[in-house]
Amino acid sequence: MATYLVGDIQGCFDDLNALLKEASFDPSSDHLYIAGDLVARGPDSLAVLRFVKSLGEHGHTVLGNHDLHLLAVSEGIMKPKGKDKTLPILEADDREELLEWLRQQPLLIHVEQANGESPGFVMTHAGIPPVWNIKTAKKHAKEVESVLRSDRYAWLLENMYANEPALWSPKLEGIEKYRYTINAMTRMRFCKPDGSLDMACKLPPEKVKDRSLMPWFQMPNRRTINETLVFGHWAALGGVLTDNLLGLDTGCVWGGSLTMVRWEDGQRFSRPCPIHA
Repeated sequence: MATYLVGDIQGCFDDLNALLKEASFDPSSDHLYIAGDLVARGPDSLAVLRFVKSLGEHGHTVLGNHDLHLLAVSEGIMKPKGKDKTLPILEADDREELLEWLRQQPLLIHVEQANGESPGFVMTHAGIPPVWNIKTAKKHAKEVESVLRSDRYAWLLENMYANEPALWSPKLEGIEKYRYTINAMTRMRFCKPDGSLDMACKLPPEKVKDRSLMPWFQMPNRRTINETLVFGHWAALGGVLTDNLLGLDTGCVWGGSLTMVRWEDGQRFSRPCPIHA
């Protein structure tokens, strides 16, 4: 049994399938973990959803910002983004089954250490805000997941579209707390010196003129410094592979590549992708 971690697929089903074949992925015994954004700009988001769902207990994904946006579009809350290719999902015979399955997926996955054989990891789409430890992150993720899986999910989707509050406070309640959690776990890239989230800048860190902005994972006193964090979302980073940070978005659909890592031995699999975005 092997564990595979892959970055943002964005509807690039053929590229995902090619990577899995290269790695000799066995859907009956291996496990696939996806760092969110199953859908959006690539040519076959419908096939990606159907495939990951078909893996059952061997397929795992966190929700990304594009996945949440698809749910909002499906409810008539938002319109599809100009370059999204998700209409086939909305017109599919199994539309409701797929969207219901997607709505049940978590914001955070914590795979704990197994019998001392290999370290565990924590996966979210964008990261974990520096002020939170894993226990706190799991608590707030579960709160959002509970609402998303309830009959209040449309209310949550309708009210998640804003950049405020940018600064965490334990006093946040209701939609402000939920929105901060969603933004931090699915949209975050940079933080300001006071720890507040900057939602505007999408550049690679070396090209940022405002030197007060810092990647969330480089913030001083980050409370998850001793955890292995797996994330996607930030294509401009070009991937991050260190001892305890795995940034797996390497620009699939942007002319980069789709990247997958086998957790047990760190072997990397990568496939160049054409520009779809």
